[in-house]
Amino acid sequence: MNKTLIIGATSAIAIATARLWASDGDPLYLVARDVGKLEATANDLKTRGSSQVEFQVMDVLEHSRHLAVIEEATARLGGLDRVLIAHGTLPDQAACQADIELSRRELEINCLSTFSLLTHLANLFESKGSGTIAVLSSVAGDRGRQSNYLYGTAKGALSLFLQGLRNRLYPSQVNVITIKPGFVDTPMTDTFPKGLLWAQPERVAADIYKGINKGRDIIYTPFFWRYLMWVIKAIPEPLFKRLSL
Repeated sequence: MNKTLIIGATSAIAIATARLWASDGDPLYLVARDVGKLEATANDLKTRGSSQVEFQVMDVLEHSRHLAVIEEATARLGGLDRVLIAHGTLPDQAACQADIELSRRELEINCLSTFSLLTHLANLFESKGSGTIAVLSSVAGDRGRQSNYLYGTAKGALSLFLQGLRNRLYPSQVNVITIKPGFVDTPMTDTFPKGLLWAQPERVAADIYKGINKGRDIIYTPFFWRYLMWVIKAIPEPLFKRLSL
């Protein structure tokens, strides 16, 4: 069994992934902002087979609490083997273009808060000499597009941070995994028109579950996004800037 901390535990992808771990009997410690959703998620995971489910309320912007929450999770679970960081928002690009303070807040949520959490977790697992850190980034971070470049900036910076962290922690036998979903049908995207490229959270969770078990460095999910983003990244800039993407 893997003692697992999940931050952003009430997001659709996190819940779907936690259910797979619960079916393995893994002990879970859940962190999110909404106590009602946390209680409901904890009860659901208990019925699905988790040997232990604990939870704590935290807003990821409370940087001063990050270390204490990680230490509390470690104490309550009797150790820590694996972490999934899955919190985030989907910014309104037009609104961010008009308001730098809104842009700053979105970057704090989607990028800087995760840097803070990762710094504490990296030090913990490095001293231990083992563990897995898996983080939800996005294919949006692979190339800046006019429709969501604020979000893409946050996820691109996060992916680069994880790449460096993976390099740093490799000698300590700590796995750092970057998860890059494409379009996922979740409450965060409920107003978007859906098409063939959209996936359900359960599909993404299955890819995360399998990729973590195999020790992948980067998980594109569904798999075809790896090839779609290869094509998008290969478009020359003089042509790309003329596209409405």
